[in-house]
Amino acid sequence: MRSFLAVLFLCLSPLVWAAEVDGVRVWAGPEGTRVVFDLSAPVQHDLFTLHNPERIVLDIKQTRMTTDELPAAAGSLSRIRHARHGEINLRIVLDLKFAVRPKSFLVKPNTTYGHRLVVDLEPVDMKPVKVVKAITTNQWREVVIAIDAGHGGEDPGASGRKGTREKNVTLSIAKELARQVNAEPGMRAILVRNGDYFIKLSRRMDIARRHRADMFISIHADSFRDARVSGASVYALSRSGASSEMAKRLAERENASDLVGGVKLSDKDDLVRYVLLDLSQTATLSASLSIGDHVLSGIGRINKLHKDEVQTAGFAVLKSPDIPSVLIEAAFISNPDEERRLNDKGHQRRLSAAVLDGIRKYFYYTPPPGTQLAQAQRSGAAGNRTYVISRGDTLSGIARQHRVKVNMLKLANNIRGDRIRVGDVLVIPGGS
Repeated sequence: MRSFLAVLFLCLSPLVWAAEVDGVRVWAGPEGTRVVFDLSAPVQHDLFTLHNPERIVLDIKQTRMTTDELPAAAGSLSRIRHARHGEINLRIVLDLKFAVRPKSFLVKPNTTYGHRLVVDLEPVDMKPVKVVKAITTNQWREVVIAIDAGHGGEDPGASGRKGTREKNVTLSIAKELARQVNAEPGMRAILVRNGDYFIKLSRRMDIARRHRADMFISIHADSFRDARVSGASVYALSRSGASSEMAKRLAERENASDLVGGVKLSDKDDLVRYVLLDLSQTATLSASLSIGDHVLSGIGRINKLHKDEVQTAGFAVLKSPDIPSVLIEAAFISNPDEERRLNDKGHQRRLSAAVLDGIRKYFYYTPPPGTQLAQAQRSGAAGNRTYVISRGDTLSGIARQHRVKVNMLKLANNIRGDRIRVGDVLVIPGGS
């Protein structure tokens, strides 16, 4: 009888939890801090902010904390505290280092994680990205390549059979490609992300635009249920994807101005705005396909191709009317052989060199105005001064003699290293 009453008491007890928080993770990056709570089931929650000191409070209904492992301070987060709130609710307090703009949302299970409650903490002083206007001085600038390592942080991307995560290999390849681009005369790389943190897809292109990028390259690794499928692919934005983005940009009269060379659109009628944006986007799509062709050709010399022509799709990360963009699926991470190669540093170097070869060919044919590449092309085409290399000459010595920069000398003569041969004729570009 006593045991029966005990069971009955438990059944009638109000202490019934609908969900548990069984894990907490924090990802910090320059764009903000993300706190992720792993859940056993979906939850209802309320979020509010308190000041002096700064903190975020989460009240989660019918939930309890079952993990004692809480992450250390990172980004804007200094500490996580929790306690029971009422009979069966959970209160979580995020102590902050400074004021933030919080946003919370629930995420459904995927192949890696179960139900999650995500809280994004964006610094309140983070201003919207504004396109930097073109430099109007006579200084020739470098071509800027924005290199985007796909996924990151809470988003691991695809996984290989041996546990390789897409977010890790894409970052490794992106860093190697950036290293090689920075060693190229007249070019400069910027990494959209340089660590293991998540950046929203729309924000990735904003970062590229902030740095006045001339090209945007997103690195990914493909996956398929059949492990035999292999090969690399290159994608550009499809026309359908471009059309949907056009509609969005047309609604953003002020923001869209920077995408057509700073021409004010707010006082233009719908037809004029459509035509201006369409011209900008058509030129960008054409350039993207041309870049894709050059990059695909370079990759094809060192790697099997999954498709031998540039594919088109509506990838969100490519939807920019003003920056030519391509997405590279470097290999199938689901293929054991390609998973191994993706982790191989030598293969990463060769792959990056092949991509750089495509970038180089595209820009040598169509250098952006005002860049060192354009200046070098103009100098070579104009048949400027020439110099015949003699025994004992060096590039640095020839550059000093003619009062030009070494990188300009290399650009004008398409020289990649430092070796020169006696008897060769160099074009001496005009001063910068």
